[in-house]
Amino acid sequence: MSVLVVRDLEVDGVGGIDVLIRDGVVTALGTDVPVPVSADVIDGRGGALLPGLHDHHIHLHALTADRASVRCGPPAVRTADDLARALATAAGGGWIRGVGYSEDVAGLLDLNSLDALHAECPVRIQHRSGAVWFLNSTAAALTSLGTADHPGVERDEKGRPTGRVWRADTWLRDRLPDTGPPSLADVGAELASYGITGLTDATPDLTPSTLEHLRASHVDGSIPQHIRLLGAPLDFAGSETFAAGPYKIVLADSGLPDLDDLAATIHRAHAAGRAVAVHCASREAFAILLAVLIEVGTVPGDRIEHGALIPAESIDDLCRLGLQVVTQPGFLADRGDAYLRDVPAVDLPDLYRCRSLLDGDVPVALSSDAPYGPVDPWTVISAAASRACPTGDVVGVDERIPAATALDRYLAPLDDPGGAARRVRVGAPADLVLLARPLVDVLAAPTAEMVRATVIAGRVVHHA
Repeated sequence: MSVLVVRDLEVDGVGGIDVLIRDGVVTALGTDVPVPVSADVIDGRGGALLPGLHDHHIHLHALTADRASVRCGPPAVRTADDLARALATAAGGGWIRGVGYSEDVAGLLDLNSLDALHAECPVRIQHRSGAVWFLNSTAAALTSLGTADHPGVERDEKGRPTGRVWRADTWLRDRLPDTGPPSLADVGAELASYGITGLTDATPDLTPSTLEHLRASHVDGSIPQHIRLLGAPLDFAGSETFAAGPYKIVLADSGLPDLDDLAATIHRAHAAGRAVAVHCASREAFAILLAVLIEVGTVPGDRIEHGALIPAESIDDLCRLGLQVVTQPGFLADRGDAYLRDVPAVDLPDLYRCRSLLDGDVPVALSSDAPYGPVDPWTVISAAASRACPTGDVVGVDERIPAATALDRYLAPLDDPGGAARRVRVGAPADLVLLARPLVDVLAAPTAEMVRATVIAGRVVHHA
């Protein structure tokens, strides 16, 4: 029997609280809780104890790959010359994988422009949105782009591949050298250091091998967090801590779906007992999705991923349909300056809404979309409260929400991301985060440096 006592805590604003945890469950909460002889003891030093945070939209394998890739965009790389130097530094005769690319660096890359930057090694660079890969000629030849029949392989007016491959990650990965599955342990430890105890992997169409690797990484503790999987097949049988979530559907701006096909896909998911989680990052995609859902109906748990552009006049429709919105205001802190420059002024008020959705009784959850957005939840919480760009300019000042509200949107249950924030209470699972200071102090300037310890199922998985 594992026993843990955390003493001298702030819980729900009350100081001097002790918490007793047995076998992964909070069993006592109050002042002067008796300490069993066999217990491990942590001195809370007056810091706040919270339920563990949940990242409701993340990509675990992509985040792991990101950590081992060449940075190809701001702030590390800002010009074509910077990019050429970064690729040259990474060259070693094998494949070069780049991430985080922005058109600000050298425009929308293709075979020719990437060859001019680096032609010696096969290079593939991912746009920071995650929507497209850019390949140089060497990489295109090795992946047989010239004879590829995947719809994501872009071609010019003469039918030649441009080197751009849209939303075809699995297809492209199958044509790369097999290096075996990566260890997810570093990412699991990083997430624990932020106080994250639950994850929703939002990668669509997970293959059997990817599912098995995620499962094995969860079982062996590499990823100690509880996991929900949007990309699991409709007949997936998981476990309490490794389970299917709503069924992921991607409305790709590079090829929006036929309305009847989308309706049929949603029907299949609902018939299989799964809600849907629909990637929706443009005004056009949002309009298509709303029209189809009004026609086919919704079930509890149906959710919109991103909701990057939601018109104000549609908020009542979202509420009436019972849709949840899982959004990422962290993008504002990461690339808000580009939004101010490139997004039409008429669209800026609709960008990554928070306050207006909550005011309209639309359930909202916050998340990272890592590695495409900042993975640190405290950065996202700060961004939701300030709406500040890297330069300090503000995007959508009326959409600000208090940091405490933003935190609550990370404390919602994994299976109800728009639901009420969980609380530390007797009988609750011991998935907890201990902060270094009282909560009001932490929320005045949110930072991951305030995370002292993270507990999952009663086990300490991070202790600073």
